[in-house]
Parts: sequence; structure tokens; C-alpha cells
Amino acid sequence: MQQCILVSWCFFISHLSLAQIPTIDDNPDGYAYNKSLAEQLQNIHIEDQQYRKKIEETENNFGRNSNEMKDLWNAISRKDSINTIKVTRILDEHGWLGPEVVGDQGNTTLFLVIQHANLKTQEKYLPMMREAVKNKKALGKQLALLEDRVALRQGRKQIYGSQVYRNDLTGSFYLAPIEDEPNVNKRRAAVGLEPLEIYAKMHNIDYKLPEK
Repeated sequence: MQQCILVSWCFFISHLSLAQIPTIDDNPDGYAYNKSLAEQLQNIHIEDQQYRKKIEETENNFGRNSNEMKDLWNAISRKDSINTIKVTRILDEHGWLGPEVVGDQGNTTLFLVIQHANLKTQEKYLPMMREAVKNKKALGKQLALLEDRVALRQGRKQIYGSQVYRNDLTGSFYLAPIEDEPNVNKRRAAVGLEPLEIYAKMHNIDYKLPEK
């Protein structure tokens, strides 16, 4: 039985416009809003999402194991590779840029591309994102998803319960193994995530928190 990791944030689409982005006057640290980088990340965000938006429709029309789905996943993989090169160049040159520099969408795009990258890339930039969260340049709930994905790829249990597996035979979803599961909602609350029961319901999973 094959398993496929799915995350709601993979399909996250920001609706904030660039006009809503803070400027240097709103930023006590004095970092100027970088329009060029913000626009570059906006384009990367579009590229990251354009094929992922077609996943549900393509699966419904042709089936999960169809050639059309295989072609779509191949297109997603190629685009992810290109976007990873673009974003890692930005991170290597500028560090993890906060919303005050590249806007909320640009800031989210940094996370999305790393979340969709290979394990080696994720392991390299995970410490950078951890530091960014400490400095309020990234969201803790986004970091939680990256922490979980890296943990599972390394053969460990996830920490926040964000990663969902899909049964390849039945098509039903279930939560990947969770470390210290009885206390998972405390960890989720600490980073701004909803209780796991609510999150699981979004994937049609009937979940009950185990007793301690």
C-alpha cells in the first residue's frame, strides 16, 4: 500500500494584495519594503499554486492513478525544482525575509517553496526558519508544518499532527503517527493551530484525542 503525504497548507493561497503590505514607516527595525523581491515572490507563488489548483479536478475527471494525474504531478515536480532554486538564492543572499520586506504573500511563499522542496533542502533551511519565527519574520504555524514534514521524512513521528496520509486502496485519509499524541493540542495551540479534532475533520477523519 502506497502512502501520499498531504497538507492543507500546500494548497494555501493568500488573498492579500501588495497594497496591504507594511512600508518602512510601519517597521520599527527600519527594513525597507523591497518591491522587486515582493513581485518576484508573488510570481513564484503563482507558479507554486497554478498546477496544484488542478489536482482535485484532474483526479475527479480522470482518476487518481490516471496518466493525466501522473503528468500533472510531473509538472508540479518540475516547477517545484525551479522555484526551489529561485527561493534558495533569495534566502542565501538575504536570509528569511519578513512581511515588512516582501509582504505577507512573499513571506508565505518562502515557506511554501521550502515545504515543497526535497528533504536535503528542507533540512538546510529549517534552522533558518526556526530563527525567523523567533524574530517574528515567519509564522509558528507554518514552521510546525515544516517540522512535521521533515520529521516524517527522517523516519520520526510528527510533532503537531499536520501531515495526513492517504490510503491508496480506499482513498481515505488518516493522520501520520504523532509523537506524545495526548499533548498534541497543547503544542498546536502554542503555534496558533486549531485543535487536531477540527483539523482532522477537514480531511473527513473522525479523530479523538487519546487519553494520557
